Amino acid sequence: MDMRDDVLEVLVSAEEIQKRTAELGEEIGRDYGDRNPLLICVLRGAVVFLSDLMRSIPVHVMVDFMGVSSYGGTNMDSSGVIKITRDVDTNIAHHDVIIVEDIVDTGLTMKALVDLLNTRGPSSIAICTFLSKPQRRKVDVDIRYCGFEVPNKFVIGYGLDYDENYRNLPFVGVLKPEVYEKRKEEKG
Repeated sequence: MDMRDDVLEVLVSAEEIQKRTAELGEEIGRDYGDRNPLLICVLRGAVVFLSDLMRSIPVHVMVDFMGVSSYGGTNMDSSGVIKITRDVDTNIAHHDVIIVEDIVDTGLTMKALVDLLNTRGPSSIAICTFLSKPQRRKVDVDIRYCGFEVPNKFVIGYGLDYDENYRNLPFVGVLKPEVYEKRKEEKG
């Protein structure tokens, strides 16, 4: 079965993604000039976005990775309590850090991550998210760079997954509700 059959609608096309990612890269280049920012990619969802984004930034950048999980009442909600599953290798003190994230939803996880990284003495921290769901926000987070705002729907593709599937779709789509409802029944 073709995984695209599980997509209810396409929200952001592959062409729109490439265009906006290039714009974000140029904007970061203008903002950082010769400061050599450190891009910290939040695993796993942001890897696809990072790979396109960093190639569109016209200034030198460093790259590191961080694994974060947040525990909520369900697999679809974040509590904002984070567990570091993989920490950065770089000492971020005195670096201009840009957190590269796939999606900021409630903002709880991102706020906790920013608070944690701020304790390590960076020169600055900025957030660059591929997607944002502002209508779900529970806490304020300062998103400096945003690819797209999306409605409160379950989105997949371009790095975003459901149960570790659909990350390799070249676009952002809405997952058909019957897919995750069926999966809940199978697991429940």
